[in-house]
This record gives sequence, C-alpha cells and structure tokens, in this order.
Amino acid sequence: MDKKNALRAGALAAGTTLMMLLMTSPALAITRDDGDDPGPGLSVIDTLGLYVAAPIVLFAVIAGLVMVLDKSDKNLGQRKPG
Repeated sequence: MDKKNALRAGALAAGTTLMMLLMTSPALAITRDDGDDPGPGLSVIDTLGLYVAAPIVLFAVIAGLVMVLDKSDKNLGQRKPG
C-alpha cells in the first residue's frame, strides 16, 4: 500500500513538472516581441549583490531588530515569587 502511494505521488510530480515545462516554452523564446525595449544587462557583481547579498543583509537587519526589540522575559523558566 505504501509503495502504491509513493508511485502515485511520483507520477503526479512528474506529470506536473512536464506540464510546467511545456507551458513555459513561450518564456524561453529567442525572438523579441514588437515594442520590446529591454534595459542593459546586469553584471556578475550586480547580480550577486541583488540576489545574494541584499537578501542576506535584509534577513540580518530584520533578525537584529527582532532581537533588540524583544520585550519577553529573559528568565523564562523562573517565576517571580509573589
């Protein structure tokens, strides 16, 4: 029974992937459309900065703000008598 479900899930994943690949063929077109005006391309440094460094810096800033502005009790395991 477990093999049958795994086979069904694999077939579904393969079918979905195949359909997605077939549907994205226009996105891979080499010919440009009328009125197409692409801007200048990105250099390697620009690409790495935009898609690698910027998300890491943004994550670090958000994590830092969360840690600095955290107002929860630092002694979570201890209760104050009273």
